[in-house]
Amino acid sequence: MSRPPSPPPQLDGFDYVEPLGTGGFADVFLYEQQQPRRQVAVKVLLADRLASGAAQEFADEANVMAMLSTHPAIVTIYQTGVAADGRPYLVMEYCPRPNLQQRARTEPFSVAETLRVGVQVAGAVETAHRAGVLHRDIKPANILVTAYNRPALTDFGIASTTGAVDEAAGMSIPWSPPESFADPPRGGVRSDVYALTATVYTLLTGRSPFEKPGQRNSGADLISRIETEPLPPVGRADVPDSLMRLLARGMAKNPDDRFGSAVAFARALQKVQIELSHSVTPIDIVDDHPLDPDPEDDADGRTRVREVVQIDPGHTATRPSATTSPVLPASPPTAPGPRFDAPARTADDDETVIRAPQVIPPTAQAPVAPHPASVVPGSAPGASQSDPTVRRAPRTVDPVAAVPTATPSSAPPVEPPSAHTGSPRSRRGLVWTLAAMAAVILLVGGSVLAVNLLNAGAPSAKPTTAATAEPQDPLADLAPPPKDLVATPTGSGQVHVTWTNPSPQDGDSFLVTVVRLDGDGAPVKADAPEITIPAESGGKTCVEVVLRRENGSASSPVRGCTP
Repeated sequence: MSRPPSPPPQLDGFDYVEPLGTGGFADVFLYEQQQPRRQVAVKVLLADRLASGAAQEFADEANVMAMLSTHPAIVTIYQTGVAADGRPYLVMEYCPRPNLQQRARTEPFSVAETLRVGVQVAGAVETAHRAGVLHRDIKPANILVTAYNRPALTDFGIASTTGAVDEAAGMSIPWSPPESFADPPRGGVRSDVYALTATVYTLLTGRSPFEKPGQRNSGADLISRIETEPLPPVGRADVPDSLMRLLARGMAKNPDDRFGSAVAFARALQKVQIELSHSVTPIDIVDDHPLDPDPEDDADGRTRVREVVQIDPGHTATRPSATTSPVLPASPPTAPGPRFDAPARTADDDETVIRAPQVIPPTAQAPVAPHPASVVPGSAPGASQSDPTVRRAPRTVDPVAAVPTATPSSAPPVEPPSAHTGSPRSRRGLVWTLAAMAAVILLVGGSVLAVNLLNAGAPSAKPTTAATAEPQDPLADLAPPPKDLVATPTGSGQVHVTWTNPSPQDGDSFLVTVVRLDGDGAPVKADAPEITIPAESGGKTCVEVVLRRENGSASSPVRGCTP
């Protein structure tokens, strides 16, 4: 049963409004700051904790949050002080919406919102780690939601340095890794990654990972399951297998089997967003060189956080890829008849010659060697298949010499008939026959030569392969993000949004998406740098704008909200 809140202190320059929550070490109250006038959350240490050393921990929390609170997913600290009754206090950003634990208990998050929140909080955790700070108590209740529908990590009260691997005091059991219950307890960067993954699991299911509805869920029960049982499935048909594998890896029993850093976990979430064709959420980190890059989280070895290029599936690429070979056009059709394709080359082949062997049908009648006077250079087989007295040798075509050559036959020569055999009429008939044969041979030989030259010409253009192509910069075509985004209410239930295109090009367009906590709206295309949209009911209206080029590349999203 929760206790009543402690009496709110009197603070100079602040007017008390109402209590916001209670905890084991401090209470949180809503105050209105007089100058500048705004609502703030004030965290006040309990009086009975002053003698236990909690005051120093309270001061340490203030220093850690002040160092990190410029991050968009970490609650901002405005000031600290000591009240008139001696209790230390922190003045923080007021986040009016229910925290993630309260929302998840009401209804599970959609897959799209879970991925977006996971990437944003992972950026905050990575920022803390790079500053040398372990949070050590990541859970849904410690992630508040700002007025702009963004998650904000808070409660660094038990934070420690990343080198403090033997501390685990104060952790929340349902989201803690197995090493937190060891003797002595251990913790590190991968322990925070476990708790971050367990938080994402909770958003999908509405309960902690090893909590079993209808069964005993005491601390001892949860510890036993965390240490020994596999991660239960989320039980949702809309959760892809890739996301379940991601959760199982992030919550592996052995820390070495988990993601090596929060940014590696965030990149894995981005890959699921791409798989599901969702908008890719940027990772908010200052430096693009991870503190602890995970060699397994990206197969191509890239460890930098890059802006994501959105690809239009209906767009046809106009540039050759560095990893594919161009497709050469098919050879032109030829007249019916045998086709002479170039054989595979061997090491002994002349690189400049493509030879096509002529195949003689096996059913041809056994030829007889002709009279020397009747052999016409360049004659082709099949030109006079009806004349059994002429032996035709297999031939090859040399496209460089452009003259068909005959291949000598290894068959033994046959004694030619006498030139004086037959009557003058027979000799005249033979002459006319040979002349007709020569004309046909020249015609067929020319056709064969043309076909071989055409077939030989196509391979001369050597295709570009991944091994020989010049490497391409995958970000060379990344469009610049829009600038000067302003969202202004029109007073008629609509919002007029304007922005500027930093580098206009022909065919530029824009995708405008309304950002909501319960899931982003469908993107709306705009051809000009302005659009009017319906205002969101009950609060601010926030939008994201993406510049898309005609060639299919896109910029990173830029977000803005109404005042």
